[in-house]
Amino acid sequence: MDLILTRHGETDWNAQKRVQGSRDIPLNQTGVKQAFALAQNLSAGKRPQKVYTSKQLRAKETGQIVARELHIPCEEAAGIEEMNLGLWEGLSWQQIEQQYPADLQRWINNRRYQPTPQGESYQDTLERVLPALQKIVSGKEESVLVVTHSAIIMALMAYLNDTPFETMRQSYTLKNAEVVILNSEAYTFT
Repeated sequence: MDLILTRHGETDWNAQKRVQGSRDIPLNQTGVKQAFALAQNLSAGKRPQKVYTSKQLRAKETGQIVARELHIPCEEAAGIEEMNLGLWEGLSWQQIEQQYPADLQRWINNRRYQPTPQGESYQDTLERVLPALQKIVSGKEESVLVVTHSAIIMALMAYLNDTPFETMRQSYTLKNAEVVILNSEAYTFT
């Protein structure tokens, strides 16, 4: 199965460089346009048979637009929602650096296992994402689109490619509505 991973379209918080995490922020007009462009690109290339989205509004809206445009089913999948960034949500990275310098440094030094204040670690995130993806790839489709979030995709790619989590931002950062295609037979989601 081809697993097409994409980050949701842009939100106002993306444009303002604010941390969203578990907050439920809708797409802005740019994000809506990105979702339509994503559908057009997928219709001309690697066309999915089904769309799975996280429960968060920005991902659901992106996935629903793609599904409507491609005339394919869209289903919410538990476990692929964005990483909970706790007290950092709603802040810019600059504000986080000013307000939580020690917590930020601990997190930077050990991204995989260090949770954010009142939030998750990347390991916590993987422990819910991997079973969710295993369930998705056990379906009968040959190709699916998974509309999720940047921290999810970065953590997954670092895990699957055995990349240090401290360097994943340099290797796996995606723009809004950008895709990564994985062949599920090449990876084990456990």
